Amino acid sequence: MSTASSSKTDDAEALRRHRILSSKLYFDVPPSKVPLIYSSSYDISFLGIEKLHPFDASKWGRICRFLSKDGIVDQKHIVEPVEATKDDLLVVHSESYLKSLNSSLNVSKIVEVPPVAMLPNCLVQQKVLRPFRKQVGGTILAAKLAKERGWAINVGGGFHHCSSERGGGFCVYADISLCIHFAYVHLNISRVMIIDLDAHQGNGHEMDFSEDTRVFILDMYNPGIYPFDFEARRYIDLGVEVKSGTATDEYLTKLDHALEVAETKFDPDFIVYNAGTDILDGDPLGRLKISPDGIASRDEKVFRFARERNIPLIMLTSGGYMKSSARVIADSIINLSEKSLIDMKLLPAGKA
Repeated sequence: MSTASSSKTDDAEALRRHRILSSKLYFDVPPSKVPLIYSSSYDISFLGIEKLHPFDASKWGRICRFLSKDGIVDQKHIVEPVEATKDDLLVVHSESYLKSLNSSLNVSKIVEVPPVAMLPNCLVQQKVLRPFRKQVGGTILAAKLAKERGWAINVGGGFHHCSSERGGGFCVYADISLCIHFAYVHLNISRVMIIDLDAHQGNGHEMDFSEDTRVFILDMYNPGIYPFDFEARRYIDLGVEVKSGTATDEYLTKLDHALEVAETKFDPDFIVYNAGTDILDGDPLGRLKISPDGIASRDEKVFRFARERNIPLIMLTSGGYMKSSARVIADSIINLSEKSLIDMKLLPAGKA
């Protein structure tokens, strides 16, 4: 590397660090809150346009309502994140990529809802992009909470198709990449394992960390569906292909083996768990046949893996294209609580 290019890299890193340290996305969460992050701003609802994509854009709110109704958590004890600003997003994204989102046509292609192209961009920013920016804030804050309390769940996020320079597949911002860069600077974290169990390949974070040996990626995905990103597949450290039609028992056996192998290859001090529910039997896009109980077992295995090794973990809900997903996720969180893998009790004052 030449002196000039080395200096340019150093300057870029210094600017990134400055942006992270100047950000308002990390804040102290009082002991009266549990490490469950959600805002009503997550949910996308505008003239029914959200119904033109198979993703359930009200899934996030419904998960929290189920948890509240079942007496697992009171809404007032859920953490509300701060919306990511442009400066926050520039920690990973380029100026040119963020500028491209000022085109409603470009946004419509990323979120795969063609009529969005016809809307004034000010409305797109408010009704489509702001909910995503709020979820980005939730993913970033989750890392701080997990470091303090051992775990955190962002009831949203997991936009694993978005990289620094390109969005797609309903993923506009690279929340996983942003979360990890914030953790590097703020939390003294230097070895991150991404466990991506969404049905789709996580090509966004794979591209972003293609040359970063501090990140180990375990990606268990269906190779016969979107995004068919063969370049990004080269950057998966441990890839497990689960073909269309794979059922629960085979899936969980493959996951057990993958976690065993991952442990021999990498020693993380932080885990990002991308817990998409598009592996559910009947999901039109995932094309796998995992039962609701299989989802709960999957999540339990990942949380147990982290808990037994005392590794802080964040969970993101990512993809899931059936109305039943919200109930399945809520039931899985309840199961984690019942198995004492997460503690939904409030901390005594002064412990946070």
